[in-house]
Amino acid sequence: MISKLYIENIAVIERAEINFDKGFNVLTGETGAGKSILIDSINAVLGQRTSRELIRTGEQKAFVSAQFEDVSQGTARALADLGVELSEEDGGMLLLQREIRADGRGSVKINDRPATIATLRSVGRELINIHGQHENQALMSVERHMRYLDRIGGYAEQIEVYRELFTAYTAAVRQLRKMKTDDAEKARRADMLQYQIDEIESASLHVGETETLKKRRDMIENAEKIANALAGAHSLLSGGEEYDGAVSLLEQCAGYLSEISGIVPASAGLGERVNSLVYELEDISSEIHSLNEENEFSPYELDEIETRLETLSRIQRKYGDEQEALAFLEQARNELEQIERSDELVAELTQQARALYRDTVKAAAELTELRKQAAEKFCEAVGRELTFLDMPRVKLAVSIQPCELNQNGADMVEFLISANPGEPPKPLGKIASGGELSRIMLAIKTVLADIDDIDTMIFDEVDTGISGRAAHKVGVKLHEVSRMRQIICITHLAQMAAQADTHMLISKTVSDGRTYTSVRPLSFEERKQELARINGGDVITESMLTTAEELLNSAGFFG
Repeated sequence: MISKLYIENIAVIERAEINFDKGFNVLTGETGAGKSILIDSINAVLGQRTSRELIRTGEQKAFVSAQFEDVSQGTARALADLGVELSEEDGGMLLLQREIRADGRGSVKINDRPATIATLRSVGRELINIHGQHENQALMSVERHMRYLDRIGGYAEQIEVYRELFTAYTAAVRQLRKMKTDDAEKARRADMLQYQIDEIESASLHVGETETLKKRRDMIENAEKIANALAGAHSLLSGGEEYDGAVSLLEQCAGYLSEISGIVPASAGLGERVNSLVYELEDISSEIHSLNEENEFSPYELDEIETRLETLSRIQRKYGDEQEALAFLEQARNELEQIERSDELVAELTQQARALYRDTVKAAAELTELRKQAAEKFCEAVGRELTFLDMPRVKLAVSIQPCELNQNGADMVEFLISANPGEPPKPLGKIASGGELSRIMLAIKTVLADIDDIDTMIFDEVDTGISGRAAHKVGVKLHEVSRMRQIICITHLAQMAAQADTHMLISKTVSDGRTYTSVRPLSFEERKQELARINGGDVITESMLTTAEELLNSAGFFG
């Protein structure tokens, strides 16, 4: 729910902080006090389109923030899908902020993080529903009618099954269209694929071959350096005609130590260790000699390597490295096979698409039947609410007409209204006025209250064209709905205001030639005064105050 609204420099509101409570909140005030500005401010912080004309005269910027608390789990999940996570440290609180500047720039923040207007608008839709003369366009939007009906019907599982079938069917149809290209195009594509396959296959690719060949090329190019190094190392170990190598010198060392082993016993162990070194160096010398013999290269090998590397480079420029080229080869083979077997595959896919179509049509028909059943219950439930709201002649009808298969089924759903007995049902927008729409929406929301995830509903002009008993009933119904949702209502009728848990007064003052608007909660005595003013005007009598107190007492409020 919205717990706090802060407004700065919006029209005649210089600065105002409004604290909303759970349950039924009502705002009243004289005409022109700024009630519509309050709705404009809430719309602004919910990401709706605004005008720079909204900025208070003489100021360069305006600011609105809205704090939300006790966000429902359903709303929290929807916000998470939009990338907005609620912090457990802050108790799940959500803060929306919007600055509107005269130069048109402005800024948006969600929980103190910069955001876009589009994101703010999406988040706002999950938090508040505003119902008024203009905001009720949502109710007149035919696209939303099916959503309302499906919610009340409670057959989400069947909708999901249908959508899976529809997705599979449309995918099969797209694949069929792709495969049913003309013969000339298929021939051209087959020739291209065969050329690419032959080119890659003729290269006889092996993963890692390029790297292996480059290392071999480096060895050949450095053959002389390698041979000299190996020969030098072997010579130092094995010796030559004019000098002894390390092996010979160590053998002599071992001999000296052996000569004194009888006199110096410790020298025997040293001699054995030297002999071990001799054996190890002899092995190393032998391996160096073998390595040098292996380091012989054909004079033509370098040319062969360069030619092979050039072939691999050409393949890689077209198809990527060896791994990617081999993957492309596999893909090309599969595609060519599909083209060569296209007639057979088309026949198989056609049969599959037909089966999916039958299953999809069957699932759509089941949805249609479920919607008809839901529509009957929905109309009866809304009818009872409309009767309670003193609109007994108004009848809601749900038109369900066939249409082409789509992700929602094969139905066009539209809510129709018959305002008087004997009149055929007509679209909402052609029948209902702003106030009627608000009451119709109130009736629908009452029916949907248990399954609607929106935490807060704002009603503006819901009292248009009603008075007396009807106004009292609308107030009672708003109070009833507020037990499950936070309700904020702007009204001109005392019968409705008396039903509110929290009553706030919007008042306007003029100081130094400038107009200021303020909003404050009323005590019980102040509520009596305001209800008497609404009923009787500027001159308030004792009888008016008595009537106002009776209204509050009948609603369960006592001083």
